[in-house]
Amino acid sequence: MENPIFSYWWVLLVVICLLLYKYILRFLFGMVIVPEDRIGLVTKKFVLLGEHRELPDGRIIATQGEAGFQAKTLAPGLYFWKWFWQYDVTMQPFVIIPEGKIGLILAKDGAEIPTGNILGHRVDCDNYQDAEKFLNNGGQRGRQANYITSGSYRINSLLFQISVTEMIRIQESMVGIVTTLDGLPIEPGQIAGQLVADHNNFQDFDKFIKNNGNRGLQPQVILAGSYNLNPWAVQMEEIPMTEIPIGYVGVVISYIGQDGHDLTGVEFKHGNIVQKGFKGVWLEPLGPGKYPINKYIMKVEQVPTTNLVLNWASARSEAHNLDKNLSTITVRSKDGFPFNLDVAQIIHVPTTEAPKVIARFGNMINLVSQVLEPTIGNYFRNSAQDSDVIAFLSTRKERQEAAKFHIKKVLDEYNVNAVDTLIGDIVPPESLMKTLTDRKLAEEQKITYDTQKKAQETRQGMEKETAIADMQKDIVKAQQSVEIAERTASATVKKSEGDATSVKLAVSAESEATKLRAYAEAEATKARAEAESESIRLRASAQAEQISLTGNAEAEKILAIGKSTAEAYELAVKALGGENFTRYKITEELSKGHIKLIPDVLIGSGNGSGNAMDGLLGLKLMEMMDPKKNSDVKP
Repeated sequence: MENPIFSYWWVLLVVICLLLYKYILRFLFGMVIVPEDRIGLVTKKFVLLGEHRELPDGRIIATQGEAGFQAKTLAPGLYFWKWFWQYDVTMQPFVIIPEGKIGLILAKDGAEIPTGNILGHRVDCDNYQDAEKFLNNGGQRGRQANYITSGSYRINSLLFQISVTEMIRIQESMVGIVTTLDGLPIEPGQIAGQLVADHNNFQDFDKFIKNNGNRGLQPQVILAGSYNLNPWAVQMEEIPMTEIPIGYVGVVISYIGQDGHDLTGVEFKHGNIVQKGFKGVWLEPLGPGKYPINKYIMKVEQVPTTNLVLNWASARSEAHNLDKNLSTITVRSKDGFPFNLDVAQIIHVPTTEAPKVIARFGNMINLVSQVLEPTIGNYFRNSAQDSDVIAFLSTRKERQEAAKFHIKKVLDEYNVNAVDTLIGDIVPPESLMKTLTDRKLAEEQKITYDTQKKAQETRQGMEKETAIADMQKDIVKAQQSVEIAERTASATVKKSEGDATSVKLAVSAESEATKLRAYAEAEATKARAEAESESIRLRASAQAEQISLTGNAEAEKILAIGKSTAEAYELAVKALGGENFTRYKITEELSKGHIKLIPDVLIGSGNGSGNAMDGLLGLKLMEMMDPKKNSDVKP
């Protein structure tokens, strides 16, 4: 009986065929199946009779059926007659370029790149997916100027090597400076290539080459954005945009371009000022804003168009820092004293004159160091030598006006407006300042003394008026006392007119003496009142006048007494007789000396005769010669 296992041999055969169908079909029919996500790279092991046997010299990829790596690949699908003994088919995944990246192409085969170039030019080859077409259309071996963007590609890796790299991104407010690595040499005398159009910001580098682009620094810049730039062809440097703030203009100095016609005329001999696009200083400056300037081919000098303050002071500097190297000016006066001087200069550069300033000096710092600093410093040094320190301090306003006029005249020649010149702090030598301080203090003290003197004079006047007012009462009283004394004396004189002649004369003499005393006292009181009213300044004069009046009063008193005495003597002579009066006076004078010439007993005439007068004289003589009585009698 037959074994059942052998009765189902065909089932085993079917299973084996199903498992090994690819190999069986490959062996029987040379069938190759390429999956949908793969491509087939074909290597031909040998050629049959009648086919091309060898590759051309220098070639590694076969395009005409030669043995070796085949340019033509197998796309997804079914292929026959690719027997394994003649063909080796390798499955390779698609080349995938992610978003935001590009694929750089390196061709392993192709024509030679021309001398002077480093990149192969573009050929029509379906984005390098048709290797056969690439080689047949003159594709060049080496790095390719073109690239592939994001996507999936059937690339023959036997011919092309793919390198994935990032796209170039330029940030906001930034600018990309381009340097190309391939192209024609830069023209002699230039530092950058010519401006080339229609290359889509260097993304179509093959077109850049075909339009005679130069290798090296490019005048064109790239603005913010993302770009497919081949790093084998383009190098990028990202720098900030040039910003010109408000209150400034930007004078452009171009280092590239043709030599332009000078627009300043023959009078300006400090540099060429040209139109935009030519080499030199551009006539039209840039206003406030942001500009994509290539810093390697252009320079923008910022020039302030507002009023600019420059300080010649060691401890002060403005925000613009143009005066950071300026310091306090040290000058020497005519009398040899050195002193420090702070100066502030206000200038203004008109917008239309800014290119001339830059063409003349190169930048604003050179304007300050080459013109303003020596001009202002030397002016004040020369000005100080014509005057001493005191005169310089006292004529500060005039010197400031003179400096303003002089500096304005000088700066007009340099296309700069001098708005104002201000003299700040002046620091004289300490020794001189002490002298000035002492002098000022003395002057102030003199003023103080003069003021005090006037105050004293005012006070004396007030005291004088006060004294006069206070003495007015006493003066009136004194005047009334005089009048009373005069009336009393007059009444006494009238009363005594009826008395005896001797009594009348005595009363009259006494009345006259009283009158004279009252008058003298009144005059003395008046003199004292006037002396007090005149206070300190007139006191001496008042005292002198008092003494004078007192003397006159005493003289008049003596005269009156003498006159009354004479009248009394005259009356006594008439009453006693001349001889008897003489005896009387002699006796009176002897008695004043206390001389006792006769005895106490009255001696009469020997004959007993005598009259009453003789007796009276004798008694009187005895009375006058009595010492006790004389001591009681007032002289």
